[in-house]
Amino acid sequence: MLKHNFHKSHSTVFPVPKPFLSGTGGNAAAALSLPISHNNTTTIPTKKSKRISRRGVILRRQYSGFSARVKAVLIAGSEKSTTTVKAVVTVLQTVGGALTHLGLNRGLDDIADVLGKTLLVELVTAELDPKSGLEKASIKSYARKTGKDDNETYYETSFEIPEDFGEVGAVLIENEHHKEMFLKNIVFDGFSTTTNGSLEVTCNTWIHPKFDNPEKRVFFTNKSYLPSQTPTALERYREKELEILRGDGQGQRKTADRIYDYDVYNDLGDPDSDVGLARPVLGGHDHPYPRRCRTGRPRTQKDPLSESRSSSVYVPRDEAFSEVKQMTFSAKTVYSVLHALVPSVQTSIIDNDLGFPHFTAIDTLFNEGYELPDSSTIVSLRNIVPRLVKAISDTGNSALRFETPEFIDRDKFAWFRDTEFGRQTLAGVNPCCIKLVTEWPLKSNLDPEVYGPAESAITTELVEQEIGGFTTVDEALKQKKLFILDYHDVFLPYVNKVRQLKGTTLYGSRTLFYLTPADTLRPLAIELTRPPIDGKPQWKQVFKPTWDATGVWLWRLAKSHVLAHDSGYHQLVSHWLRTHCCTEPYIIATNRQLSAMHPIYRLLHPHLRYTMEINALAREALINANGIIESSFSPGKYSMELSSVAYDQLWQFNLEALPADLIHRGMAVEDPTAPHGLKLTIEDYPYANDGLLLWDAIKQWVTDYIAYYYQEPSLVESDSELQAWWTEIRTVGHGDKKDEPWWPELKTPDDLIGILAIIIWVASGHHAAVNFGQFDFGAYFPNRPTIARTQMPTEEPKDEERKQFMERPDEFLLKCFPSQVQATVVMAIIDVLSNHSPDEEYIGELIQPYWADDKVINAAFERFNGRLKEIEGIIDGRNADTNLKNRAGAGVVPYELLKPYSEAGVTGKGVPNSISI
Repeated sequence: MLKHNFHKSHSTVFPVPKPFLSGTGGNAAAALSLPISHNNTTTIPTKKSKRISRRGVILRRQYSGFSARVKAVLIAGSEKSTTTVKAVVTVLQTVGGALTHLGLNRGLDDIADVLGKTLLVELVTAELDPKSGLEKASIKSYARKTGKDDNETYYETSFEIPEDFGEVGAVLIENEHHKEMFLKNIVFDGFSTTTNGSLEVTCNTWIHPKFDNPEKRVFFTNKSYLPSQTPTALERYREKELEILRGDGQGQRKTADRIYDYDVYNDLGDPDSDVGLARPVLGGHDHPYPRRCRTGRPRTQKDPLSESRSSSVYVPRDEAFSEVKQMTFSAKTVYSVLHALVPSVQTSIIDNDLGFPHFTAIDTLFNEGYELPDSSTIVSLRNIVPRLVKAISDTGNSALRFETPEFIDRDKFAWFRDTEFGRQTLAGVNPCCIKLVTEWPLKSNLDPEVYGPAESAITTELVEQEIGGFTTVDEALKQKKLFILDYHDVFLPYVNKVRQLKGTTLYGSRTLFYLTPADTLRPLAIELTRPPIDGKPQWKQVFKPTWDATGVWLWRLAKSHVLAHDSGYHQLVSHWLRTHCCTEPYIIATNRQLSAMHPIYRLLHPHLRYTMEINALAREALINANGIIESSFSPGKYSMELSSVAYDQLWQFNLEALPADLIHRGMAVEDPTAPHGLKLTIEDYPYANDGLLLWDAIKQWVTDYIAYYYQEPSLVESDSELQAWWTEIRTVGHGDKKDEPWWPELKTPDDLIGILAIIIWVASGHHAAVNFGQFDFGAYFPNRPTIARTQMPTEEPKDEERKQFMERPDEFLLKCFPSQVQATVVMAIIDVLSNHSPDEEYIGELIQPYWADDKVINAAFERFNGRLKEIEGIIDGRNADTNLKNRAGAGVVPYELLKPYSEAGVTGKGVPNSISI
């Protein structure tokens, strides 16, 4: 319950500062020089909403009992009256609170609170004076601290508003403290021109102290305006705010800055520490890549193209939400795991290359765990990541012990089976890479002079030996029965480079599947290829399921290589590149080109929050030189370079739409008579079936929204901010692909709907599908090894290796798997990455405060919310249908990754609004 009572006066303790007017308008002098009468006041009972912060989103709960005193006041010598309007400013307590607010400045700030001068609040009218054409005088008043409630602090003030002041269009805020504060919102009561006399201004931002920057912060009311519809008095504020956010592209960014600008990925390496940690710049002609946010750090001494690294990475101030108290923001948890837990694991296991001696040793990670070094840091981790770090009852020390993933809990041996191998291409954590085979024979597009013969060793004869009882290859192609996981051309150019690294190997791979009558995928063959090396010709071999012992173990080894390829591609392309990396330019352009009062800014904002902070953390410790990805995944130090190749050769904005992606991969064809307008090639394709439900719901919500704000089609093309936003995304944020012909035009509402649906889908549905199943499918790493450390025993084997394979093939497989350090570190990371925080914001769950009082948008959002709840039920029904073999059956984990909502924790379901982890 809200403990702070708005209707109680605190004037017996500190008088509310009187408002004053400023500006050149003629009302200022009259208002300040004449007495104000306080007779004939009327109390109007109203209903107000309790607002509780949930990572900055406003939840509304109705309560009664608020009384707004509206005073009709006559000013001597004038027929004009004024209305008393009360304002309550809500500030959120931040991490560290009192601990970071000590010393001399604390004393000065306390004095400011006592004097009632904490925040200067200034009201700006929406329209210019109709007679003079000038701005009307603004009305200022100091807000004083009046109370606290949980993690919120309240500041109050009141204003005398002249009757001809007009509609309030914006509020200016000046922070009189010496420390920044996080301003949640400002609620006004007493207006005669608004519903229930109230007006809310949503802020959710850090306010710098005036001593650091004299520039006042401007906040627009919750009413949205296209540029051409901007109220006259707000035009200069709208333009000025965007200028501030763009910056001048100069200097090193400071923590308090709010500047959004672009730069290349030139901060992943650390050549000044070790020349072996130098990495190429990603972004530009040689290595095309999306742009990141500019930090302006100095260049390294040894490489003038690289930016030096620092202990923390700049993100614009309002992107750093993890510092707001009681917001369990996942970036903080990831940081703790990376900077405290991972080093402890690495010191606990003496030999970084040591593998698991037997399969039961893997089980100890879930039932016994590792004892960690005794330190205060480790003890604190028990509170931060209690799922991972647990107290040992008899010694009091801490242990790293993993929860058993549902995948293994249901069926411990599922990872061994080919049926599960095939099922996970459709319903696993990387379900967006399987493709229909449309050309035969299979053939590489790489230069045969460099990489050897292009023709695949998977021949017609070999395939027909496997499917002879069903059909021929020709018939299978016509009937769309052959599918492929193709990591041949993307990995093969890096094979020889990766093989020079210690403790890893690599192949190019193709895996062929056959679609059975039950709509399940049966693996037919795996082809592993090594290009020519050291004067030796290309090596390639096809492995297939067999019925002899040696062939069975060779098949299992070949599968482990393919799964390592799939894990690497999933993490570098399906996950990092297609969601985190490609979304950052959308965030930068949205803040630089779309005003906070623009309806498209307000539509996109929930889907773009928190991403830049988690991306900065990734550059700091995940994708950097010798970071988690390089040290634990097959491509090693070439991981990010390979990600750049995938961006250059494979990424297209238009194909990020789920229907277009399915059609492009041959997994669907257009069919106006089918649901969603598509007929799936594999009817039981859980990712596609559930994803299309979510895609359609998103697109319908966006369609309703756009129809309301762009009622005339010409408004899209004439919207200067919108056109600048789309141009900047194409030509700057994704500038290395600016000349591609597939970029959508932006001329009509339909064009805009398609673009926005893609951005929202990528940030919500696509990211959820490839992220939140990581622990369930990857924690028991034999199911998804991140790296293959040894070559196949049939590729130029040494006598000793051949002997070990023949005598102890299980040990040979264990040596191929990740080392103990690699496996444990990745398991800890994916545990955190798969976690929903208690204050997660799920798609369509809560309406944004901008729209809450707009009946049309409110109704559209309610329909969106209702449809998402329907989708939950549809997915539950599908998972209960035992005819759908890819999502139901003995020991099968139901496919829930695209169920919109979830409780907190590692649940394998839930679609957050944005890429928040």
